[in-house]
Amino acid sequence: MTKSELISRLAAHFPQLVTKDAELSVKMIIDAMAKSLSEGQRIEIRGFGSFDLNYRPPRIGRNPKSGTKVQVPEKYVPHFKAGKEMRERVDNINKK
Repeated sequence: MTKSELISRLAAHFPQLVTKDAELSVKMIIDAMAKSLSEGQRIEIRGFGSFDLNYRPPRIGRNPKSGTKVQVPEKYVPHFKAGKEMRERVDNINKK
């Protein structure tokens, strides 16, 4: 599902919500989540999952085109872990 599909579904599910309002709501939620992660906070949405940051230390990488070694700096990357309820729902879809 893309961001625009989520906005469309939200607007269809709530007829009192104009598409522009649904778009603003989704944008505000994503912005708030990005801000929290950038401040090093953990995000937990019950029944859905949690977002956290994983630290990746600096390393020597390789340019796949030329084969030369490249220094890759340290960084923090977002990590999502699905909650128990979400895992069970996805697992049940595959069994039907």
